[in-house]
Amino acid sequence: MPTLDHLVYAVPDLDAACDDLALRIGVRPAPGGHHPGLGSRNALLALGAGAYLEVIGPDPEQPAPDAPRPFGLDDLDQPRLAGWAVQAADIDAAVAAARAAGYDPGPVVDLDRETLAGTTLHFRVTFPDPDFHGVVPFLIAWGDTVHPFGSAPEGATVVGPPTLTHPDPDGVARALAALDVDALVLDGAHPALAVTVLGPRRAHLLR
Repeated sequence: MPTLDHLVYAVPDLDAACDDLALRIGVRPAPGGHHPGLGSRNALLALGAGAYLEVIGPDPEQPAPDAPRPFGLDDLDQPRLAGWAVQAADIDAAVAAARAAGYDPGPVVDLDRETLAGTTLHFRVTFPDPDFHGVVPFLIAWGDTVHPFGSAPEGATVVGPPTLTHPDPDGVARALAALDVDALVLDGAHPALAVTVLGPRRAHLLR
């Protein structure tokens, strides 16, 4: 079964969001790096068991990109849990298996990110159906690249699987089954993703 790789916490102001998380859970995410050409940058927080929280926001050091920034960053006025990723050791095989089971995770795309130390991380991801609004996870494979989890500050953990809300819960459940991913799926008027993170200070619900 694929395991949680990371949660994506999209924010309008990266520094302010990291300060807020440090206050709420007791650990501050550390700067991760820049996404060249996408107009974004991130900070990372380890969540145990090889998973991490990616806090992503606009990068003031980059010019405005030609296309919209990822995860709806251009339209944010407050932080939101915008998506999540599960690890796929063989991402092409995982996509093929999901398609055979009735769900198309989307195309596999090669991406990279520059760390603050100047190292370039190469990884492959899928881009799922936008109608799910980040509720269904995307797949990620790091290949020979060192996983970012190892460089993220420790001290926080995820409490239980994500809770997913969507007006089509059966469709979400079918997609999860095809991906062989476990999560709690609820019926709701608006798509939403929620996860509880426990830190040294207290537990905090990200949504």
